[in-house]
Amino acid sequence: MRRARRYLTAGLAVALFIGATVPESPLADAAMRGDVAGVRSLLSDGAEVNAPRGDGMTALHWAAQRGSVEIARLLIQAGARVDVLTRIGDHTPLHVAARAGHEAVIGDLLAAGADVNSATATGATALHFASASGRADAIRLLLAGGADADAREPEWGQTPLMFAAAAGRVEAVRALLEGGADPTIAAKVLDIAARDAWDRGNRRDREARVAAIRAGSSVREVARGAGPPLPGDLSAETREAAERAGGEPVAPSCSGCLGNYADLVSTHGGLTALLLASREGHADAAFALIEGGADINQLSAADRTSPMLIAMINGHFDLALRLFEAGADPKVASAAGATPLYAALNMQWAPKSRHPQPTDYQQQEASYLEVMETLLVAGVDPNARLEKSLWFSTYNRDLFGVDRTGATAFWRAAHALDIDAMKLLLAHGADPSLPTIKVPVGRAGLRPDRADHSGLPPALDGGPAVYPIHAAAGVGYGQGFAGNSHRHVPDGWLPAMKFLVEELGADVNARDHDGYTPLHHAAARGDNEMIRYLVERGADATLVSRSGQTTVDLANGPVQRVEPFPETIA
Repeated sequence: MRRARRYLTAGLAVALFIGATVPESPLADAAMRGDVAGVRSLLSDGAEVNAPRGDGMTALHWAAQRGSVEIARLLIQAGARVDVLTRIGDHTPLHVAARAGHEAVIGDLLAAGADVNSATATGATALHFASASGRADAIRLLLAGGADADAREPEWGQTPLMFAAAAGRVEAVRALLEGGADPTIAAKVLDIAARDAWDRGNRRDREARVAAIRAGSSVREVARGAGPPLPGDLSAETREAAERAGGEPVAPSCSGCLGNYADLVSTHGGLTALLLASREGHADAAFALIEGGADINQLSAADRTSPMLIAMINGHFDLALRLFEAGADPKVASAAGATPLYAALNMQWAPKSRHPQPTDYQQQEASYLEVMETLLVAGVDPNARLEKSLWFSTYNRDLFGVDRTGATAFWRAAHALDIDAMKLLLAHGADPSLPTIKVPVGRAGLRPDRADHSGLPPALDGGPAVYPIHAAAGVGYGQGFAGNSHRHVPDGWLPAMKFLVEELGADVNARDHDGYTPLHHAAARGDNEMIRYLVERGADATLVSRSGQTTVDLANGPVQRVEPFPETIA
């Protein structure tokens, strides 16, 4: 019966569609084909010049799309409206012509009275579209016609210069700068944490409304209530709205989780045109902006990311080095403590998802090690530490099982089993003993209400957490799904461990903040070769973690969907 009802409903929808009147416009059809003779004939026969097709595209829209100057002039002379809007998106013929970069049609439309600063439903102007298309002549024509060079679309507050920069339109960038565009403008900043709090409050509000309806209240009565206000930019009002919506901190839902996405990202956006060009690897556009007055060291308004850093984060090593040579400061860290040095190393070994991802870092003339050496020789601090885990160093959710707050470039190299990077960093003063920093419970670690079985003194917030030797042993494999995303030097486990122990004197019985030893982490991976080596070096296989787990427990598959290792257990 349910299936029959579904087919009946679908059949009714088809019947309604077939019975509906679809607007016809032979004139628009002719313009769409570029049929000049047909357009002239239809106009002489009295065809309605502004009749739209079903999507709202009139003949003048199609003339603008095709760049058909002759057809556009015929239509304008016949009374075609230059301010007519499409049904979807509210595009005028000028928007369409600008998007296609047809400057001749743009000139005719402006001469006929088209509003040069009219905006589409999404707030984009003709200059935005022309900038994205890269047609410098169209841009100059629009600017001469009074277009606002710094018009900002409402969603992110992006200017035409940002559109051109993000698309790598070099000549468009130059034309806009010549026309007075301001390269210092930054896009809007979104407070992810406030928005997350609003979303949670809105969800609770919606659930309460549904419950009220089910309890007998009418829809009209429930509709009188007001939901939580939507937060906007960073402001006191935003935070107050989030608090009213239920903005209290939310503990992660699983042991060892590193907090939610909103906590990691914090704020998003605030990019300038130069940051956008650098993010996309558009070197020529980036340097056109710098030559036109853009500040090579202007940081993002959201998280203090520099153009050099954002290039490095996205694997554009060659561009990052060009920016460095042009005066970019390699010592500036983001709000999360990310530096170009750390970013180059992390880009090389960052987890990759199963779907295709950009591989720009594999197509650079300079390798990540060459980039690191250049920066180290220039005097960057090899011991700079992250203020928190970097949201862009993972994907989907964090599978590493370890918070990287306080991590240095050397720690990251140890986690990747990258001996070459470790040696390079050591040669320039890296401290191989620096661990990550313990963060408050709720982001990671043992909950304070659970018994501690390790016999260790309490692990204090802000104190040491995970040492490089734990990173090289496989930290996270017994706490989460690190093995699903951990990228490292192939066959590098034992060589990296031997390097840390034999050349740097790392303690084989070092305990991390959770009480685990390198043996625990090796056991979680079933690495018998490393276990034998560590025991030969004096590792104690009987030590117990704070949660009460032994090395055997770690080898027994303590995490769901992680298989036990019988030989390791034995």
